Amino acid sequence: MELVLFDAFNGLIQGAFYALMALGLSLIISLNSVINFAHGGFMVVGAYLAFALAPYLGFWGALIAGPVLTGILGILVERFLVRYLYARPDPVYSLLLTFGLALIIEDSVRSVWGAGGVPFAIPSWLDSPVSETYFFITGYRVFVMSAIALAAGALFAFLRLSRFGVRIRAGILDLETVAALGVNVYLLRAVNFAIGIALAGFAGVLAAGVLQLSPTMGNDVIMATFVAIVVGGIGSLFGSVLGGLLIGLAAGVTSAYYPVASDVVIYVIMAIVLIVRPRGLLGQEGLFE
Repeated sequence: MELVLFDAFNGLIQGAFYALMALGLSLIISLNSVINFAHGGFMVVGAYLAFALAPYLGFWGALIAGPVLTGILGILVERFLVRYLYARPDPVYSLLLTFGLALIIEDSVRSVWGAGGVPFAIPSWLDSPVSETYFFITGYRVFVMSAIALAAGALFAFLRLSRFGVRIRAGILDLETVAALGVNVYLLRAVNFAIGIALAGFAGVLAAGVLQLSPTMGNDVIMATFVAIVVGGIGSLFGSVLGGLLIGLAAGVTSAYYPVASDVVIYVIMAIVLIVRPRGLLGQEGLFE
């Protein structure tokens, strides 16, 4: 029983990373209409920036600075690369651009920090178990779950309560009407893209304390992130969170009984959801039906 709880909790942690990544990626897909294959690469950038800044800013400073700098990089990418794709509705262009960008990011990180993995130090008082019985529940893992929940809650509050957030939500529903009302849609899309990328950077910094940093760590989560969006429903931010937690927990429980199938089960879940409910669990009707 303890082994099942161990694997389930690890799966829940992994699912929380998927959820945070899916939340940012869903924002970008919904408003920017860009299928961002470089999302995992930006996760790596955020993690390595925090790793580089930690000796100067400490863990907590790096935890903030890493995602912020990654978001600023996202603004530059949107301004000088992605913006030129808005006039091209064919998703192939964004796929090719972001896939190439992902390769550039991975090689750049490998050139600067090396191909091998590097450890990311977390405060020692966070690294100890909170329970003698459940040794796998450490303070840092509880902090990770709390930080991801806080980030998701802050994003939902921003989108619902702030004027700019309401404009983003309106743009997701009908961007042409929002533009006709005088809203600067280029600024709207730039900020939205930056928020999505910053969330990926934040996920990378948090994941760095659990996983060893490596230039390819983003590749391990990007496909699962897309699966989380499909399972939860494209166009639903809450669905993306639900999808990420669901597939992460399913993979964790499966690894307790049949480890070989832990990576396959998330695609089985996606196939079942698409057969039973093509729009996803909370997706908008008509997207796939």
